Amino acid sequence: MRPDALTPAAVPTRRAFSERMAEYGAIDGDFVVFEADIGYSTFSHLFGDRYPRRYFNMGIAEGNMVSAAAGMAADGRTVVASSYGVFITMRALESVRTFVCYPGLDVKFLSSHGGFTPAIDGVTHQATEDIANMTTLPNMKVLVPADTWAAKKLFDVAMQTPGPVFVRLMRDPILDLYEESDVFRMGGSHVVIEGSDVTIATYGDIVFEAIGASAILAKEGIRAEVIDLYSVKPFDADTLVKSLDKTGALVVAENHQKRNGLGYELSNFCLKRKVVPFENLGLEDTFAESGSYAKLLEKYGLSRGHIAAAARRLLGRA
Repeated sequence: MRPDALTPAAVPTRRAFSERMAEYGAIDGDFVVFEADIGYSTFSHLFGDRYPRRYFNMGIAEGNMVSAAAGMAADGRTVVASSYGVFITMRALESVRTFVCYPGLDVKFLSSHGGFTPAIDGVTHQATEDIANMTTLPNMKVLVPADTWAAKKLFDVAMQTPGPVFVRLMRDPILDLYEESDVFRMGGSHVVIEGSDVTIATYGDIVFEAIGASAILAKEGIRAEVIDLYSVKPFDADTLVKSLDKTGALVVAENHQKRNGLGYELSNFCLKRKVVPFENLGLEDTFAESGSYAKLLEKYGLSRGHIAAAARRLLGRA
């Protein structure tokens, strides 16, 4: 992990996840992948090119794809179902809930275009409610890698975890933070920056904005601790409490609706376990829009400047 030496990512997390998925095909000869006709976008075709007899393109029919994937999993195979987040978490929601989560089947979801990372694709392809829908489902676990190595490592974590796992991925490459030696686990997190004045908890693409916010705050003498909660469900409560014992203040920033996202989960947790000053950054009951990613971060209050301002407000230094 190199937060002080971030490098431009060569590939998006959707491709990194699929590259590892193609490698995994040689490890598990029964492993199969289902796709909803966008394999050259999700990069699931990398698996299909190697293993065409274990790759099923079900067309633009996500509900049917998930139901078929459930049937294959019920026969004892581990399955990945692949599509964009808006389609998996809304169009196919009943199939995910009733046919995968209820029986607790080994179906893993490659869910691309999380949050408004598909910025120019517009609202129809921006999954800004996916975390709410997936974390609400019993038996479902939710992972969100921030970069290339996180995506590859969390593919393995998903495969090693019994039952359904939803993995939220990004359309475009941003930056690389992690190294091959970094370890990931279900229910884990990484303290990316250590600090003592305020905790910034986040996941996915916003990890990089949080790191940028910590640099801004450091110039003002404020030491912000940044936690990458890559395991959104279950989240790493022990690391969060340990951080809050030091800082006594929490900012949650996420590329998602504020309502029913990680911020809501952590605010509920803190009310029961650790009451601290709290700020939650995300979409304020609104859809985003088509535009450049950087401009959307700024407009919808998720840029490093907005995160730093939220920390100042909590500390009474605004």
